[in-house]
Amino acid sequence: MAIESINPATGDLLETFEEWTAEKTAAVIDEVDAAWQRWRLTTFAERARLMKAAAVVLRQNAAEYARIMALEMGKPITEGKGEVEKCAWVCDYYADNAENFLAPEKVESDGSRAYVAFRPIGTVLAVMPWNFPLWQVFRFAAPALMAGNTGVLKHSSNVPRSALAIEEVFIKAGFPANVFRTLMIGSSKVDAVIENDHIKAITLTGSDIAGRKVAAKSGQMLKKTVMELGGSDPFIVLADADIDQAAAVASRARCINSGQSCIAAKRFIVVDEVYDSFLAKFKAAMGNLVIGDPLDPKTQVGPQAREDLMMELHGQVTASLEKGAKVALGGAPLKQPGYFYPPTILIDVKPGMPAYHEEFFGPVASVIRVKDAQEALKVANDTPFGLGGSVWTRDVAQGESIAGQVEAGAVFVNGIVKSDPRLPFGGVKISGYGRELSHYGIKEFVNIQTVWIG
Repeated sequence: MAIESINPATGDLLETFEEWTAEKTAAVIDEVDAAWQRWRLTTFAERARLMKAAAVVLRQNAAEYARIMALEMGKPITEGKGEVEKCAWVCDYYADNAENFLAPEKVESDGSRAYVAFRPIGTVLAVMPWNFPLWQVFRFAAPALMAGNTGVLKHSSNVPRSALAIEEVFIKAGFPANVFRTLMIGSSKVDAVIENDHIKAITLTGSDIAGRKVAAKSGQMLKKTVMELGGSDPFIVLADADIDQAAAVASRARCINSGQSCIAAKRFIVVDEVYDSFLAKFKAAMGNLVIGDPLDPKTQVGPQAREDLMMELHGQVTASLEKGAKVALGGAPLKQPGYFYPPTILIDVKPGMPAYHEEFFGPVASVIRVKDAQEALKVANDTPFGLGGSVWTRDVAQGESIAGQVEAGAVFVNGIVKSDPRLPFGGVKISGYGRELSHYGIKEFVNIQTVWIG
C-alpha cells in the first residue's frame, strides 16, 4: 500500500511513500530495543544535553517544518511556526525538569531504608493524529526519552513527511541511532506492533473509535496505555461575562487550526440574558476571519485536512439542520479547489442533534441558549466527552465554583483552553484516560519501583 501526502488546499498529490513490510517493521523495532539497552543507562545530564539540542534544531528549522505542515494538512503557516516553537519549549521543559521529577522518593518503612525509584520501561509506541503533526508527538517524545525510554511513531498516514521530519530532528540533535524511529506503516499494521514483545506501552491521540481499538488490543497484551480521545468542549458564557472579550476569544477558540483541535471550544452555552449580544458579536468575529492559502501569513482558517473529513463535517451540519437547527453563518463547503469549510455558526441547537451531542472537528460552532448558570452547567456535562471547557464571568469565585463541577480534564476561567508543558493534559469519560505533560505525564511510562533495604 502506498502512503500518500496530499495538499488539502489544492487536492494535488505531493509525495508517495511505500509502506514498510511486516519484516522491516519488526527489524526496526529490534534495533530500537537494542538502542534502549544502552539509552536506559545514560545520565539525565546527557539526555538533557541532547534534548536541548533538539529544541535548537526545531527553532532553526521552524519555517521549513511549518511549511511541511501547511502543505500536508493545511495548517496556517503562522500557527505552524507557533507549533514548532511549542515543541522546542516542551523539549527544554523536560530537559530542565526530568531529573527532579523522577528523583527517588524516600519512604518510611520497617527496613533500614526504603525509597521509590522511577525506572525506564522500554520502547513506547505512539499512535498519533494529523491535526498537530509535530506538537502531539513531541509532547510524548520529550518526557518519554528523558525518562530513559525509546520511542517508535506510527503517525497518521496523511502526514508522512511530517513524521519523517520528527525523526530527523532527533538525528540532527545527535541522539544515538534508533532511540526514536518513525514507522512507515498504515493502521492495519498497528496490532502487530502492539503484539511485539519489545513494545512496552502505547500512547494514542485520536478519535474514541481508534482509542477503543488500540486500548482493546493493548489490554489483550497487558500493556499500559494513555488515551487522549478528543472532546466537545463547552464554552459557558454567564450573564456577567465581558461579552466583547468572550466573543473575540470564542472565534479563536473555535477556529484554531481551522477548527481541527480536540480542545477547540465546540458548544457555546450562553445564558438568555446575554445571548443576543454574544451571538451578534460572535457572528461578526467569525465572519471576519481570513480564509485562504495556508502558506499565506494572513490566513487564519485554512482547508480541512482531507476531503472525507470535510464531507463528514458537512454531513453532521446537514443532519443537525434536518432536526431543526438553523444556520447563522456559513454552513456549506466553499465552491473552490481544496477542502475549505468556512467558519459556521448553528443556532437553535437542541438535544438529539449531532450539533448537540457529537464532536465537530472543523470550524462549526453550536450556540445553545440556556436560562441560567445551573442550566448551563447541566448542558455542559450533557456529553459523553470530558476533555476541556471554559467559563466566562466577572465573578471569579463563581467561575471557579462552576469549573469544579464541569466534568472535564481541564477547565479555564476567562481564558482559552490550551495545553502547556507545565500543566497536566488529558480527559475523562470517552475523552480518554491518563495524562500527558507536567510531572504527571513523565510518570505515565516508567516502572515505579519500590526498593527496600533490610
